[in-house]
Amino acid sequence: QAILAQFCVSAAARSATLSEPIALCTPVAMALATSVAIGAAAISGLAVGVARNGKARAAAAQGYWADVDEEEVPQVPRRQPPSSRQPRPVAAQPQEEEGDLGWQGFSMEEARTHADKLQQGKMSRTPGEVLAELQRGNARFWMNAANRPETSAFERRGLISKQFPSVAMLGCSDSRVPTEIVFDQGLGDIFVVRVAGNCLDTATLASLQFAVHHLKVKVLAVLGHELCGAVKAAMLPQDKIEQEPSELEQALKGIKVGLDENTLQLISDARAQDREAVCTNVRRQVERLSVDKGIMAKVREQELMIVGAFYEISSGIVDFFHEVSGPGSETPISPQKSNPLDQHVPFTRTPSLGVQSRFEPEVEQAHTHVATNPKSAAIGGTMAEKQAVAETLDSSSAIQPAVSTEQVSTDWSPTVARTDAPPP
Repeated sequence: QAILAQFCVSAAARSATLSEPIALCTPVAMALATSVAIGAAAISGLAVGVARNGKARAAAAQGYWADVDEEEVPQVPRRQPPSSRQPRPVAAQPQEEEGDLGWQGFSMEEARTHADKLQQGKMSRTPGEVLAELQRGNARFWMNAANRPETSAFERRGLISKQFPSVAMLGCSDSRVPTEIVFDQGLGDIFVVRVAGNCLDTATLASLQFAVHHLKVKVLAVLGHELCGAVKAAMLPQDKIEQEPSELEQALKGIKVGLDENTLQLISDARAQDREAVCTNVRRQVERLSVDKGIMAKVREQELMIVGAFYEISSGIVDFFHEVSGPGSETPISPQKSNPLDQHVPFTRTPSLGVQSRFEPEVEQAHTHVATNPKSAAIGGTMAEKQAVAETLDSSSAIQPAVSTEQVSTDWSPTVARTDAPPP
């Protein structure tokens, strides 16, 4: 500003002596000096405003911290110079036991070792324990508490070389019945064979035989479901079924043979009739599996259990029934018997926990033999046949409830009831 002012004064003083071009520059210089002066004033005003604003903020901050106790004021640690900083401590690495690889390895050798441990744990379980795990998984599913056990990349590496499922399941190909999701199981847990109507044929039976003899599964299940289209179509008239393609016609006729349509027509409720038809089909498939000698050998050795199941789409609940297994668990010992010799209770042929009913192939075959050959059972026949029938009927009577031979009156009389009542 001083230099410009001095230039303007000197230009005005010399305007009288210099030529006309210098005189013409005098107004330009005066205008330039005026604009510079105005700009300087604006800058100085802005500086004053900023200073006043900073003082006001400092005063406000001082008043705010004056009301806060010194103990409540956070202490911000100052950054230390690089030379005085402490070295960052290194977390101690947990020492793994020899042979325990945990979940940190990703090599194929470690994955195979981990898979071998899982296989040993699964093979050590009994069929009853495997069935209980299925029931718990289904309970988690319909209670909306499923674990969704998605296998990690490390576990999938272990499944490359082998599989070791604990359950083989013959289910329907209906898209609403995803077996692993219904039972809350993961990869490699269930060997699934799915076909329309969950019925046995050459391919499905061969697949289940492979699972039993080579994969050593513990439970062999047949899963039907609510509103099965294949079972419903099998209940159509014969002429309607014959209008379908030849392969589908044969499949529906195979299901139709196992249905007791005369009994099903007596059920008036549509949902009850549908459930009974599906369960009848499941029972027939279980009974067909019980004819296989190799499968039943595993059952008698208590290495395998066959069971039927019904999945209710509306609720998500799976009911188990028609169990075929070895001897059941022993009856609980009565605490009233003090003598250890009296506490021995023979094995009872009862369904497993959570299963509605059992199926005894030997008993059913014996009853069928008696019904079809009454003469050989009651009048004639060989001594071996009579002895086989007698032993079978004796074993079956032990598991049937005792029924009185006397006629039971359906009338109720208060006088009789008071007379027969036990003394208080």
